[in-house]
Amino acid sequence: MKTQKVWFVTGASKGLGLTLVKRLLKEGYKVAATSRDAAALSEEVGYTGPDFLPVQMDLVNNDSVAKTVAQIIATLGGIDVVINNAGYGQLGTLEELTDAEARQNFDVNVFGSLNVVRNVMPHFREKRAGAFFNISSIAGFLGTFPGWGVYNATKFAVAGFTEALSAEVKSMGISATIVYPGYFKTNFLLQGSLRTAASPIADYKEARDLEVIHNEQIIGSQPGDPENAAAAFIKVAEMENRPLHLFLGSDAFAMANNKIGAVQQDLDAFESISKSTDFQK
Repeated sequence: MKTQKVWFVTGASKGLGLTLVKRLLKEGYKVAATSRDAAALSEEVGYTGPDFLPVQMDLVNNDSVAKTVAQIIATLGGIDVVINNAGYGQLGTLEELTDAEARQNFDVNVFGSLNVVRNVMPHFREKRAGAFFNISSIAGFLGTFPGWGVYNATKFAVAGFTEALSAEVKSMGISATIVYPGYFKTNFLLQGSLRTAASPIADYKEARDLEVIHNEQIIGSQPGDPENAAAAFIKVAEMENRPLHLFLGSDAFAMANNKIGAVQQDLDAFESISKSTDFQK
């Protein structure tokens, strides 16, 4: 099937973003993809046809994002699907991470995605159509990962503003989906995509133990296949009714169910206290 829908993928130089861009071009879509190095991105993708527009964009600079969106519309004729994928992992307990480290993670993972939404929305409003897929993480739904607190918070924020976005744009024929990937066999856990605290504190045993588990057990044995994730994105994007919450991977699916069960357990156990705060009739 040859479709000329235009996809806009941020953070496409590696991982799920790169795999998705290659799959989209193979299946006949038009693709605009961003990276901090457009030449390197073009080389990684290995496609030089007119349906591919690699762009160097500064995600945290609103003017840069605005110029990129205008360039995509002028070059490829519009935008139909946005994949807000750019971001990075930040390890470190809440005490360990400096204010600068925490704010930088929010700047990229949260405010960068908001820059994209803000600048694409006028185009989507004008044509009364469009789809956002904002990449959160299973860590944006389940936060009990010691040493991942700030990263978790950025991904919970992505989930929160996407829920609001979905309600704001529904009457315009626009959709917004939160994507919660589990562990995929990409380079996310490797140097460059995952930063560690500049000043770690040895007392945080749980956080250090989890770092060891990631380094020695999880890297190389992630259950998720990036190619299958790319196929899932395309399948959902072509649906008329897209989900608000999309969990990718059997691990993410199981962890989400466990979280829902734990919340329900607390609701049931503390129902009387929850309701005791109302004005008494």
